[in-house]
Amino acid sequence: MNGNRHAILIAHDPIFRVFGDRHVARLAAIGTLLNTAPLTDWNDPQAHELLSRCTVICGFWGCPPIDDTTLRAAPELGLIAYAGGTVKGIVGGGVWRRGIRVTSCAPANAEPVAQFTLASIVFAGKQIPWRINAPDPFAFAAARTIDSNVGNYGSTVGIVGASLIGRRVIQLLALFDEMSVVVYDPFLSDAEAAALGVRKVGLTELCAVSDIVSLHAPSVPETRHMIGGAEIAAMRDGCTLINTARGALVDHDALLSHLRSGRLFAMLDVTDPEPLPVHHELRTLPNVMLTPHAAGSEGRELARLADRAIDEIERWVAGQPALYEVTQEQLTRMA
Repeated sequence: MNGNRHAILIAHDPIFRVFGDRHVARLAAIGTLLNTAPLTDWNDPQAHELLSRCTVICGFWGCPPIDDTTLRAAPELGLIAYAGGTVKGIVGGGVWRRGIRVTSCAPANAEPVAQFTLASIVFAGKQIPWRINAPDPFAFAAARTIDSNVGNYGSTVGIVGASLIGRRVIQLLALFDEMSVVVYDPFLSDAEAAALGVRKVGLTELCAVSDIVSLHAPSVPETRHMIGGAEIAAMRDGCTLINTARGALVDHDALLSHLRSGRLFAMLDVTDPEPLPVHHELRTLPNVMLTPHAAGSEGRELARLADRAIDEIERWVAGQPALYEVTQEQLTRMA
């Protein structure tokens, strides 16, 4: 290091351009920027020399795992500022044993996912995905009767998982006071539910009373296929399942049996496996809309992630608390 100046190392897959010229200038103003071409392999010939000098690793998607071997090569490392969401698979237990601060941009990445989800909910309520390119604007005459299930007025949205994204979706839905929201999350307290303005229910009840079910739970062993045969069977006719979380939350075989009949609708931004095989049946059904894992940050939205990661570096250098610090205990409940 040069005096008290911090040394910052950038590590991510070079296919992503997340740090633009403005971000590079911000990093250079904080300390010594060790590289602008990101490292993606700690076995790179220059990696060990840079690691030996760095006090900060600024990571993003494709950052190689920071394990004990990497830590031994980086004796001065004090902060890992991750510009993506989850740090699972990136940070090992040795990081916390050494007292290194870990921060994530999960709240920043939650914003575009929540916006995408809100748009999906509104479109699902109006059944827009299934009415695109209708040859006659009045072909869906049944939708224009008061006893149809079309429309968002008086509808119920079920949020599965009061995660960062789930809570942001709830905040956005508060703009529509004619819609009611129920939530399933075993870690959500009654007081928190009341503060969010939602009703806490069991998972089966949520599926039974909701017109739209939106998934925002983490993918952990306990949540695999949490939306299974019983939960899907409990959904009312015409219900739309929205998944912007992880494909493993849903038993797709159980879902298919109800989609084939046309009883349910699905808007899936994630699947299991991902991507689906080219000839998978979900690609052929008229009541299924598949999007290519597009809800998260893309394009201009990556700048928000870079800005928040650099904010965390500035706060660490200034001796201030992190905006979003990740603890080892949180990993079991993260996406």
